[in-house]
Amino acid sequence: MGDKPLTQNTPLESFINHKNDTGMQCGNYSIDIPELKPGEQYRFHFDATACVGCHCCEVACNEQNGNSADIKWRRVGEMEMGEFPDTLQLFNSMSCNHCIDPECLRGCPTESYIKLDNGIVWHDDPSCIGCQYCTWNCPYEVPVFNPDRGIVTKCHMCVDKLEAGQTPACVQACPGGAIEIEAVNVEEWLAEGMAKEGIAPHLPDIAITKPTTRYTLPELKEGEEIRVADEHLLKPAHPELPLVFMTVLTQISVGAFLALFLGQLLFSLGFNLPQPTLTMAILAFLPSAIGLPLSAIHLGRPIKAMSAMKNWKTSWLSREAIALGAYTGLATLVAGMYFLEIKGFFLLLVEAVTLAIGLLGIYAQSMIYRIKARPSWNRKSTTKRFFGSGYVGFLLIAMALLATNGGQGAMVLLAITLLAGMGQALVILEEVMFYRHLDKENPLYYQYNRTRILLQEHFGKVKKFRVYSLALFALALPLLAILFTASGLTGLAVATLVIATIGAFVSELSGRYLFYRTVVPLGLAGNFFAGNQRH
Repeated sequence: MGDKPLTQNTPLESFINHKNDTGMQCGNYSIDIPELKPGEQYRFHFDATACVGCHCCEVACNEQNGNSADIKWRRVGEMEMGEFPDTLQLFNSMSCNHCIDPECLRGCPTESYIKLDNGIVWHDDPSCIGCQYCTWNCPYEVPVFNPDRGIVTKCHMCVDKLEAGQTPACVQACPGGAIEIEAVNVEEWLAEGMAKEGIAPHLPDIAITKPTTRYTLPELKEGEEIRVADEHLLKPAHPELPLVFMTVLTQISVGAFLALFLGQLLFSLGFNLPQPTLTMAILAFLPSAIGLPLSAIHLGRPIKAMSAMKNWKTSWLSREAIALGAYTGLATLVAGMYFLEIKGFFLLLVEAVTLAIGLLGIYAQSMIYRIKARPSWNRKSTTKRFFGSGYVGFLLIAMALLATNGGQGAMVLLAITLLAGMGQALVILEEVMFYRHLDKENPLYYQYNRTRILLQEHFGKVKKFRVYSLALFALALPLLAILFTASGLTGLAVATLVIATIGAFVSELSGRYLFYRTVVPLGLAGNFFAGNQRH
């Protein structure tokens, strides 16, 4: 009599039979899924009633794709509801949702994201420069930066295995069969299915990217609060120091160039004002010439920085790179024209074109951050504050004007400088009032409130410095410089403006530092084990 299989009459045999009877995909190396029909794509189905939170899917994904423990293409989020002993723990295993309208694809400056014919959102590693803009754009924080490779990577649904009729690693490894691959008709999903089965507690608005993941959820008590399991944890975002300096310096440069242009325009129109000088022209383009190269430090592959201009059709980052690059080149040309003493209408025309491109560059720069995935950035005040930082450039030109021409004409520029500083102060005041009076009914209250906590409790001293330094260096000292100038005390006025310019620059840097550090993304709820997500 032959030996019996070791699995006979065991729980394992029962489980294998159950899998075969129900068609479960887990534990199988092959996948029985029909070929895609026109209008269909592949998607994940996640059954929250079957997930036990074991994180096997994370481990299997990392092993399959050779990622280290801190590079997670699939993550498990945790939520909870009820009170002991009547409690419920809810898990959500999420990788890429292979969205119908992916923000990562639209925002990528190098066109490194491709929507394949089978619906999978593929990342082209060789063309990636590691700018990490997609990690900001994705409301689910799916793309993750790999510092060892200097690029962003993400889930591709094990497309090579899928096309060979094999199960993706996460599907094969899940012991409860909570993850499956399905085909979905895109039009039907958008019309009805997405609003019914494409949502889960504490996930971003499906309208942002139109994700394809289908959820099976347990019956939840109506009106009962589902708490995010890691809501007691609050970690500041990445400081992005190269971008802190780059954005502030380029904005100062455009502000200074605006002051230069106004001076040249008024002089050309016959006003009794001094003509701008070569020194002023140099001071206008120099901050941008210093700031733009700093942005390359932020990249994982700085040597490929020029390819950031590729996707000008849809990416604000590409538009910023093109516009500010052109602006810096033209501003350098303007300085050369002052050096060669080229004057008249041609100089004014070149300056006008340069200024227009510079303003477009700062607008594009602000739109990089106007993304739905990061609520505290996605406000009109972001654009206002980016333009508002230009008052420091006015201070810079006013200081040079006073130093070279005494008080003649300086009063006009100082008055405009004071108005520009007041404008920035009003923008910051609006922000303070916004977070002081948050609306709890706002669907983004959770993220806004966590930003408020970061501003008040984690960075309270920096925030106070920002507010008080702005009042001092943008308002009080420029006003004092006006009084000194009116009194004929030019030396004191210049010294006052030197202090004001340096202080205002530091104030803007502190404000931009807070801007980056206090942003709270939408992301995956209860994501304790985020790995190397950029926080």
